[in-house]
Amino acid sequence: MRQLADGRREVLDPVRKRWVALTPEEGVRQWVIGLLHDRYGYPLELMQVEGAITLNGMTRRCDIVVFGTDGEPRMIVECKKPEVAITQKVCDQACRYNTVLHVPYLLLTNGRQTVTVHVDWQNGRLEQMPEPDFFAKKS
Repeated sequence: MRQLADGRREVLDPVRKRWVALTPEEGVRQWVIGLLHDRYGYPLELMQVEGAITLNGMTRRCDIVVFGTDGEPRMIVECKKPEVAITQKVCDQACRYNTVLHVPYLLLTNGRQTVTVHVDWQNGRLEQMPEPDFFAKKS
């Protein structure tokens, strides 16, 4: 982290390989990147931060998309600042993004509360998962 002359703080994003403003949501995003990489072994090269998708003719940005080694998207991570509760509205947002990407896993977090979801495309269901089970699934 670095402090700028005007008092703003920045953090080096290891995925984007550039300095970004350290907002509360960015702090959560960087925590998740670190957790996925350092604790669970997901390569930084298989993550995309703020990747653009087109949804209903409008450009939207996914906080983090994790890809498999085959280049296919595997997980959408939706980050909120710590004060924002992880609600159905947050899940709905990730699900809308998933109508474009068709990933099997969603991770919703504010850094205090984390909800992990398996998308059962075959049966049209969402299944909440215990966190350790979720993070163990890298394929």
